[in-house]
Parts: sequence; structure tokens; C-alpha cells
Amino acid sequence: MLNAALIGLGYWGKNLARNLAADKDINLHTICDMNIELTKKNAEKYATVARVTDDYDAVIRDPSIDAIVIATPIATHFDLAKKALEAKKHVFVEKPLASSALECDALIEISDRNKLVLMVGHVFEFNSAVIKVKELIDSGEIGEVLYINGQRLNLGRVQTNLNALWSLAPHDISITNLWLQAEPNAVSARGFSYLTNGVEDVVFVTLEYPGNISVSLTLSWLDPRKSRLMTVVGTDKMVVYDDVSLDGKISIHDKGIENLSKFLKEPESFSEFHHKIRNGDVLFPNFNFIEPLAVECAHFAECILNNRTPRTDGRNGRNVVKVLEAAQKSLKNQGERITLA
Repeated sequence: MLNAALIGLGYWGKNLARNLAADKDINLHTICDMNIELTKKNAEKYATVARVTDDYDAVIRDPSIDAIVIATPIATHFDLAKKALEAKKHVFVEKPLASSALECDALIEISDRNKLVLMVGHVFEFNSAVIKVKELIDSGEIGEVLYINGQRLNLGRVQTNLNALWSLAPHDISITNLWLQAEPNAVSARGFSYLTNGVEDVVFVTLEYPGNISVSLTLSWLDPRKSRLMTVVGTDKMVVYDDVSLDGKISIHDKGIENLSKFLKEPESFSEFHHKIRNGDVLFPNFNFIEPLAVECAHFAECILNNRTPRTDGRNGRNVVKVLEAAQKSLKNQGERITLA
């Protein structure tokens, strides 16, 4: 078994601790957190934990620890991951991987040089509903993708040291990169601060992908309803992915414009085309849903034990951070369109 140390037992760290402790290939050896008393109290829930500490340097010096799992504030990701990689530990970092693409590059270089696994916590790439939507896109069932609309909204978990872009958008960017098997060419973003000056709690992002595919994201923690909704509009059908739904996470809508693919290539008169609307059935496909975080933790262990590259490796993490950086620049420049290299 792998001996793993978890750094940070906060909001998301508790979920990681539960799944790490339950994984058959992982021994949750140590939990490290600055709040030592609260950590000792919470760590009692995980019977396999050998020790609790607030000394991170002691953790990375420990030769019995094989892997470090980092679930701390974003500003700390780079320094903690760099120290762990330099100490020859495999590293898992919660999203986003770091605060800049340059920091991501540095972590990738160290992990490559030391032949270590570096993985980022893009948990939705391990979500069976997200994977099912990718299969629908790849199979051509919905035709060519025209655009994607995403909503990630909630009332609560307001953050004052991090805006809604960096907190929420990594999920949707990683999902759309996966679905489209591409990275955006350009990004623009507008944001508004209502609760904390200078911290945008409502953000609107537009991503432009190759093939004239647009993606629009609405991100907020100031909304009356929790929404984790993504709609994929294709030339033949449309797919809705509703992550908060208990019994219908994916619905396939046989709706659209008749012969749209043909029309886009060989336009007729718009007046004739305008009336060719199709309203067909709605299908809810079956698929086996397993807790994505459990699948993610198992994948991390498997990659270490079998010397494999993670599905969400350092380069995957860098691709998302690069978009976040560009979107942040657009925010500061009142929605300026930023081209990505």
C-alpha cells in the first residue's frame, strides 16, 4: 500500500480524507493542518490515520511517506507541491494546480525530472455523467457541437480571498476541454463585486474554442438556487447535464432545426429555414454512477503503482490555469477579449 499524507483538513480536505482512507491501495498515514486541535478531533473519524501534525517539513522529510495530497488554499499550492516534489514525493494537488502557468511549468519540470506522478484534482473528469456526455459527443449522436452553456451557482460558501472565477471556473473549463478535446483560442470575462470589494462574486465568462464553438459560463455564490447545469447544443440534438439532479443527471433532447448541418454548409433562404423546427423526445440514458472523488483517488494510486501518467496530469492542470489567468486579465480590463497562445 501507498503511504499518503493529506495536507489540509478543511472544507474539501475532509472529503479527500474519507476517500483516501477507504481506498484499498492507500494508507492514510498522516494528516497535516495548521489547526492541530481541530484536526485531531476530526481525524478520529479516519481509523487508519497514524498521526496528526502541523509540521509540513517533517511530513516531507519522512521517508515512509510516498505521496502528498494537497487540499489547502490556492496561494499555497505551488510552494507546498514544489517542496514535496523536490523531496521525491508523488503529489496530488486540488484544483487549480497553481496560481499561474509559470508555476505549473515549474512543477511539471520537477516531476518529470524526478519521474514522479503529479496530478491535479479536476474531479469532474472522473464523473461518470461527464464521461457519458463525452461519449455522446464523440459518437456524433448530437451532431456537431455549436455551443455550450454552463451555470455554477449557489447561495453560500462566500470567499473573501478568492473570486468566483478561480473558485468555480476550473471545474467547467476542465469539463469543456475534456468534451471538446481542445483548449480555448480566446477568453473574455466580466465580473461584479457585491459582497467584498475587489472580489468578484458574480462572473460571466465566454470561451472561444476551435471550430467556432462558444462556451458561456455563469459563476456565482450569490444566487437563490444551487445549480450545476451544462447544456450542449449540437446540430442534431441537445444534451443537458444536471449535476444536482438525483434521478436525471443527463437528458438527451431530440430538438433542433431540421437539416441544420446541411443548412450551415448550403444555406437556403432564412424565411424557409426558420420554420423547420423539430420537437422530438427526451431520453434519460442509464449509466453507473460512482462517487467521482473515490475514482479520482484510486486513479492517483494506480498511476503511482503502475508508473502511468494521470488523466489529469500537470499539463492538464496547466491548460486550465492558463485560461484562468487570461480570464482574470480580461476581468481587470472590463471584459477585453484575450487571445490565448
